[in-house]
Amino acid sequence: MSDLEHRVGVSEANLVLRHLKLTNIDDTKISAIIRDIDAAFGVDAVSFEGHKQTLHIGYDVTHCELDGIENIVKLNGGDISHDWWTNFKEGYYQFVDENIRENAKHKPWSCHSSPPGSRKKR
Repeated sequence: MSDLEHRVGVSEANLVLRHLKLTNIDDTKISAIIRDIDAAFGVDAVSFEGHKQTLHIGYDVTHCELDGIENIVKLNGGDISHDWWTNFKEGYYQFVDENIRENAKHKPWSCHSSPPGSRKKR
């Protein structure tokens, strides 16, 4: 896939998929949560799997954060499940997101390149 196949602000290299189990939700809360998350800059896709009570989100980590998505869920009356597996995944997701963000900022360098202004003599 190329970056042209994603929404504006979403880069293929920084795209992640996250799956969060929700609690304290109903149909009206779910539609509001999906609408608000879908409107956020950097979000590529969002969906909800009813029988598993799981929210699926694809977003660019350089423009969007998991904490912001969780705030949207809480502002609309829902909550993230507090079971151990969801807590474990949240910690892992935040670690990976921060790592991708740091790598995106990093400027690559090479110790094998010539310094500026120097010429190789033959």
